[in-house]
Amino acid sequence: MEHVLSNLKIQVNPKIYVKDPETSALGKNIIQQSIQMIDTIGFEEFNFKKLGEKIGSNESSIYRYFENKHKLLVYLSSWYWSWMEYKLVFATANISDPKDRLVKAIEVVTEKITDDLTTEHIDEAALNRIIISEFTKTFHTKEVDAENREGFFVIYKRVINRMTEMIAASNSDYLYPKSLASNLVEGALHQHYLKDHFKTITDCNETVSPSHFYTNLALNVLKK
Repeated sequence: MEHVLSNLKIQVNPKIYVKDPETSALGKNIIQQSIQMIDTIGFEEFNFKKLGEKIGSNESSIYRYFENKHKLLVYLSSWYWSWMEYKLVFATANISDPKDRLVKAIEVVTEKITDDLTTEHIDEAALNRIIISEFTKTFHTKEVDAENREGFFVIYKRVINRMTEMIAASNSDYLYPKSLASNLVEGALHQHYLKDHFKTITDCNETVSPSHFYTNLALNVLKK
């Protein structure tokens, strides 16, 4: 699968950026260093001035790629969910049994991510930590409805819709496949966050992963 992923171009809505960062060395460096900085200092403390100092370039050069840091975070999240969709499709493509396919899909979208070395300028493990901590900030805004109409979150929703289809295939009588799918995808991020920061209010720990919890939940909910 890694060989296939290395030959695929991750698609991100062009309305999110001013200039595609994948088209230049500077753009790729902006993405690489912004991931490392946000992972280290958090989104609130991150800004383009600090990023410019980090990459040794004028702050204005970053604005040639992104209108603001919100759009940059939306870009990073879109890239992540597009990459996740590819992983999900390839991991489940040859599994014929609906329940086995769903179990594999849950594992893919809820597991702890390691860096994919085929994408040299993007550390997926660091990006996963950003998604766990910061993803809700991309849509918990006053502009969410307008940005949703512009298609900023279409890839994220597509991942959930793929999960919805697998849930329905596993049990066509289940009444709430969309709600379960969105809970699996979004809830896994929250459980990872709780495991790292609020250990006393989750059963997830070093031996029990969010994948274990959500596989157990889905299989029990979908029993016929």
